[in-house]
Amino acid sequence: MTMRIRISRMGRIVFLTVFGAILIYPILWMLSASFKPMHEIFSTVSLLSSQFQINSYINGWKGTGQFGFSTFFFNSLLMVVPTVIATVISSLLVAYGFARFRFPGKNMLFSLMIATLMLPNAVIIIPSYLLFRSFGWLDSYWPFIIPAAFATYPFFIFMMVQFLRGLPRDLDESAVMDGCNSFKILTHILLPLSKPAVVSAAVFQFIWTWNDFFNSLIFINSVKKYPVSLGLRMSLDTSSISNWDQVMAMSVVSIIPCLVVFFMAQRYFVEGIATTGIKG
Repeated sequence: MTMRIRISRMGRIVFLTVFGAILIYPILWMLSASFKPMHEIFSTVSLLSSQFQINSYINGWKGTGQFGFSTFFFNSLLMVVPTVIATVISSLLVAYGFARFRFPGKNMLFSLMIATLMLPNAVIIIPSYLLFRSFGWLDSYWPFIIPAAFATYPFFIFMMVQFLRGLPRDLDESAVMDGCNSFKILTHILLPLSKPAVVSAAVFQFIWTWNDFFNSLIFINSVKKYPVSLGLRMSLDTSSISNWDQVMAMSVVSIIPCLVVFFMAQRYFVEGIATTGIKG
């Protein structure tokens, strides 16, 4: 190995190390701030503290009002888990239709579905609010679960279509010769092979719904039904002086479910992103 190649490799390692440290610094700062006294949190950018405390986690978990973060976490699970399950099932069924069947207007419908990807959430939030109000779904989790059951997330449909198109059609023909119908082909042949795409969609939807603040703020009014995102926001509104150490502690706790889900599904998640060509 020549000296020039060694210098180039060392340069890349140093650059990636510095770049990675910059990216992860806000997370480390939040973790460090959750163990600091109040007066040290914003007085320095250092990650070190003169005093280590865990009372911020104990007091923060109790909450600032009638409801603690155990209630907010339970509410988030009530909202997120059915939404993820509904999204995966509905998106897979629609993607199966686009990827494996021929029907009139297929290309136009697929193009229309892709076009909806360009619509920002702010454009449809008012019509959605009026529609859900007429259904009587406000102040409940139905505005998250029911639309997910009708495949209203084109990103996941597109991702699964891309994956299913990569699977050989010979599998379908062999299954038909063995007596399988379309539903059995999906559940017994394609679904086990589509595990990376399915897991990727589940991970994406879990993280997005768990961290969703805007839609939760619009559709949920009762404090007893608040998810974690609104619970964190509420802890800043109760008094003129915010307990930032408790806010940081609960922020750290709130990202743990997302980290656990991501690392548990990391192998399938990376494979799903790589094989569907969706990056960034």
